[in-house]
Formats: sequence, structure tokens, C-alpha cells
Amino acid sequence: MVRSHRIIDWDPEDRAAWEAGNRAVARRNLLWIVACDHVAFGVWTLWPVMALFMPRQVYGFSAADKFLLGATAALVAAVLRIPYSLGIATLGGRTWTMLSTAVLLVPTAATIWLMAHPGLPLWPYLACAALTGLGGANYAASMTNTNAFYPHRLKGSALGFNAGVGNLGVPTIQVVGLVVIAVAGPHQPYWVCGLYLVLLTVVTIGAARYLNNLDHATYAVRDLRLSLSESDAWLLALLYVGTFGSWIGFSFAFGQVLQINFIAAGQSHGQAALHAAEFAFVGPMLGSLSRIYGGRLADRHGGNRVTLVVFVLMVLTAGLLVGLSAGNNRVSGAATAVTLTGYIGSFIVLFILAGLGNGSVYKMIPSVFEARSYLLAVDEAERRRWSQATSGAVIGFVAAFGALGGVAINLALRQSYSTTGTPTSAYLIFLFFYVFAAVLTWARYVRRPTAPPLKTGAGRATLPE
Repeated sequence: MVRSHRIIDWDPEDRAAWEAGNRAVARRNLLWIVACDHVAFGVWTLWPVMALFMPRQVYGFSAADKFLLGATAALVAAVLRIPYSLGIATLGGRTWTMLSTAVLLVPTAATIWLMAHPGLPLWPYLACAALTGLGGANYAASMTNTNAFYPHRLKGSALGFNAGVGNLGVPTIQVVGLVVIAVAGPHQPYWVCGLYLVLLTVVTIGAARYLNNLDHATYAVRDLRLSLSESDAWLLALLYVGTFGSWIGFSFAFGQVLQINFIAAGQSHGQAALHAAEFAFVGPMLGSLSRIYGGRLADRHGGNRVTLVVFVLMVLTAGLLVGLSAGNNRVSGAATAVTLTGYIGSFIVLFILAGLGNGSVYKMIPSVFEARSYLLAVDEAERRRWSQATSGAVIGFVAAFGALGGVAINLALRQSYSTTGTPTSAYLIFLFFYVFAAVLTWARYVRRPTAPPLKTGAGRATLPE
């Protein structure tokens, strides 16, 4: 098996096989999947970091243009996540992960060239940002791959670990950017790209050596098409827009929002870039770590309950953010230290809550469709195949749909700054969506937590712990 990198028969629910060696195989694959995902997330966030190195007087790009770079990367990732998750099903986890990681060398190298040639129009930068979006598409494939390797009793923790450590790629590249700005100055972005060229090479070789292809497909196009007829696929996708969409959208925008405020307070571009970088990585880092814990909380208390609490707290925090922004608009001059502290604190809390919600929503997906599978009038083998395939398909779809939240957040902030010069109207949109998501979670997954009676007469299936 190790020589061919191919596993012919994999049943994670077989406890005897799991304890006899499958656990170690799953753990090895998970660790290298996460390593590739971690570096890919860093490449996905490359241009929001590069924006800190791009003073307007040198490159000629406004704040709205820089938000557009982030929105472009997020949009491409959202569009490609479903095809990427199908790539895992078609070529296998090892083969697809190798290819999808190696291709990220292209936009990383192209970024070095573009940063060395200021004065070019915006479109080449947008094209390169679009290619970095391939790194965000890797996420759906990695989660689908992990879902296939782990039993239901451990999916929350495994998926949470995969997503959490993978998501840490965002604050990691932001820390790298901070170190480069602090040590080499705000005019040396090439060190960031050079480091990621090395990391991409290392994890691609590691994927080739240590990952496995499962002989059976995780799911097929037919499974995806059938899963989209399930209303829960769309409802869970909306919840994921509020959690992951918030996390990635704020990750892309937080540094730029801070930089705008620091410049408005009278700092030079270099000072503002350094101070923004000092804070920008904290929120994504804490959100990534909380995602790991969110999966464990969901395993213990149920994904539906954890998700509801998360959205209620996000409503309160977004309300505070709206109040701070509206209050600052009524005061002439630069933002006060109290207001800036409130901004930073509110965003960090939203990052943490979004991370917890990421883990809990992903726990809900296999739980919902495992419960639904007991309603099918089929034998046990077909029931388990349907549950696994449908969960994998919905994971890919939800990951793609959720990334649209990152697009929406960057476009909302871009439009808000362009029309009013402040982010208040964008914060109001975020607040209204969190209210909607909280109501949806309570009405569909908490208020009525059980499925209809089973046709097989086996009792009732619990939804969706």
C-alpha cells in the first residue's frame, strides 16, 4: 500500500481495522493534507498582504482597488471549490493534492515580478490575484479528503483540525509580512514570496511521498447533483457564509481597514503598514485556533447548539461595531484611541466566533446526512455509501458557497468606503445577516431537532448533533 500510495478498501467505521493500523494511516494523511492546505491558504492571502507594501503614490492604487484584489481572490476560490472537490473524487487525494499545490508556484512567482514593476495598470494584478484564488479552492478538496478518511465519531475533531490548522496559513503569511516590514522595510515584499516558493516545493514533495489515493471515489457528479436537491445543503451553505465567509472576508480586509484608520490618524504609509500588520494577524490566528475547538465543542454538545450560540454572540458584537463606527462618524477629526481599540477588539471577537462556527457548521454536515440516510429504504452498505457520498458532496458545495461571504465582505467595504468614506453601512449589512443566520439556525436545527419517523421502523433519527 505504501509503495503504490493506493488504498483499495477503506472503511473508517470498522473499529477493529481502525485500531489495528487505519488510525495511523488516517493521521499521516491528515497531517500532510493540513500542511498543503496551510501553505495554500497563505498563497490565497498573498495579495491582501502585498497591499500593505503598495503605497498609492508608487503603485497608483486606491483603497477600493486593494479591496478588489482580495475580492477577486475570494471569488475565484468560491467558483473553483466544487471542481476541486470533484478532483479529489476523480484523481484521488494524493494525486490531486500534489497537482493543486504545485500550480501555486505560478502566481507566487508572478507576484514577485508584478511587485517589482509598479506603474502597471490594475488588470495584471487582478489576474495574478485570481490565480492565488486557486489556493483557497484547495480547502474544499482537503476537507472532502479528510471526511473520507475518518469515522463519524471523529469527523468533528478531524475536520476542525484540518480547517483550523489550514486556516492558520492566513495569519502565518501576515506574520511573515510583519517581520519583513519590521526588518527589511515596507519596500521589500520579495522575501515573503520567496519563502512561499520554498514552502510550496517542500509540501508538494511531502504530498507525493506520504499521501494515499483511496481506490473508491469520495463522491461523484451524480452525488453532487442529487445533494443539491436537499434543502439542508442550501441552508447549511448559508450558515457557512456567516461563519467561514466572515472569517476569510475579515482576514482579507482587516489589515486594510486598520491601515486606512492609521493613515487617517496622521501616520505615514510605512508606519501605518507596520502598525496594521502588528494587529492584522491576531484575529485570523485566534479564529483558526478557535475553529479546532469549535469542532470539539460540536462533537460534545451538538453542532446545532454551538452554531446558534455563535450567531447570537456575533449579532451582539456586530451591533457594537456599528455603534462604534456611527459614533466615530459624528466626531470630526481622526479616530480616537478608544474607537480604534473598540474596532480591533470587536473584530477579534468576531474572528473567534466565526472560527467556532466554522467548526460547528462542518460538524453538522455529516451528522445531518447520516441521520437522513436512515430514512432510505436500502441495505446497510448502500445507506453508508449514500451518507458518505452526500456528505462529501455537500462539504464541497458548502465550502464553495461559504467563500462567497469573503467576496461579499470585501465588496461591501469597498462600496461603503467609495460612497460614504466610512465602513458603517457595510457593518450594518453584516449585522442583519447574522440576525438572519441566528433565526435560521434556531428554526431549522434547534427548535425541531428530530427527523421524521424512519420508514424502516427503526425509531427516530436525531438531527443534527
